[in-house]
Amino acid sequence: MRYWLFKSEPFKWSWEQQKAKGEEGEEWDGIRNYQARNFMREMKLGDRAYFYHSNKGLEVVGVVEISAEIHPDSTTDDARWECVDLRALADMPKPVTLKAVKANPKLEEMALVKSFRLSVQPVLRSEWEIVCAMGGMHPDTLEPV
Repeated sequence: MRYWLFKSEPFKWSWEQQKAKGEEGEEWDGIRNYQARNFMREMKLGDRAYFYHSNKGLEVVGVVEISAEIHPDSTTDDARWECVDLRALADMPKPVTLKAVKANPKLEEMALVKSFRLSVQPVLRSEWEIVCAMGGMHPDTLEPV
């Protein structure tokens, strides 16, 4: 299993909207950055990711999983753009702010700190464990701790 982070502006697509999609999940469409698209090409069913509110909030608010692997983005006829589908798994018991991530020296190399503008990012297993702990969540079961 690999780990990722997806950023969304809550006024465009919020964590509450993502959760409302239930088991069906939702296409993560509209990505028009080659690096972000290429990361989505690496994703496999069941990979997990943080759902991060950007612009307003600036915090990890939940965990999603990849529920459909790469496929054409339905919002464009341009074959260059593809996407994955995401299904909400769990709320982050205590949202983890960007400020808290930046303050943790163990996360100084995390893409969220280094490549903060990229909307789809890889997360190392060690980073996954640290952010889960900061948010009061077990990294494997996603249960509150």
